[in-house]
Amino acid sequence: MSMPTNVSPTPTDPLAGVTVLVTRPRHQAGRLCQLIEARGGRAVLFPVLEITEIEDSSPARELIARLEEFDFAIFVSANAVQMAAPMLDSRVDFPACLQVAAIGKRTAEALQTQGLRVDIVPQEGFTSEALLAMPEMHEVQGKNVVIFRGAGGREALGDALTQRGAQVSYAEVYRRVRPAGEGVALTKILEENSHLVIVVTSNEGLQNLFDMAGQQGQPLLQRAVLVVMSKRNAELARGLGFSAPPVVVERAGDEGLLDAALIAARGKSRGDS
Repeated sequence: MSMPTNVSPTPTDPLAGVTVLVTRPRHQAGRLCQLIEARGGRAVLFPVLEITEIEDSSPARELIARLEEFDFAIFVSANAVQMAAPMLDSRVDFPACLQVAAIGKRTAEALQTQGLRVDIVPQEGFTSEALLAMPEMHEVQGKNVVIFRGAGGREALGDALTQRGAQVSYAEVYRRVRPAGEGVALTKILEENSHLVIVVTSNEGLQNLFDMAGQQGQPLLQRAVLVVMSKRNAELARGLGFSAPPVVVERAGDEGLLDAALIAARGKSRGDS
């Protein structure tokens, strides 16, 4: 599961001697693994989530067919963009009346890669809370909002917009599933790496990781240093018994995850983690 590298680490490399377990879905992990290896670390890819097609896409397609009825379309992740893209192919462009919002810069880049415009994106932050702080998201009284997300996604964004007077619909365009049969491999990784940093980017992923470790691996897992995306993730880590304070990412993208991994490798944390 290690990502190959042609560069031999030296003792002066900031991640020399450090193994970084990258738990992102396989299709999203390659560049981060390369960045880790370039800094002298050993990147081990261990996906705790797989992104798959939604079983029944007809409800999402029906919403897409009547986008003219909506004032806002919100994409909550790059996965939401990528999985919605084939469904959006039936449209030449978004309706002019529709404002398109991305939860963060990475999601905005995914929209732009698909040739779609982005009207609203937080300049700082990459969470539902960051998007909700945008002025446009405070002017939704009587507005129709469609949120593109995975099946059973977090409700905080939609609930907040509903409380502000919006009518919210969900276009669920993918599923997140836990990989099967990886518990033994995870325990082996934990046993073989005493200086381990683990990158986890969602509460669902963190819970999956913990469950996959099982009773044998969980005590080893709890000694690792986590890199997480939000305070919510850090709170869950504390609840699961991780002994070291997680390092919370301060900027979006692979570079932000790398920065946090460097801090975690030094045994430090910052922010409210």
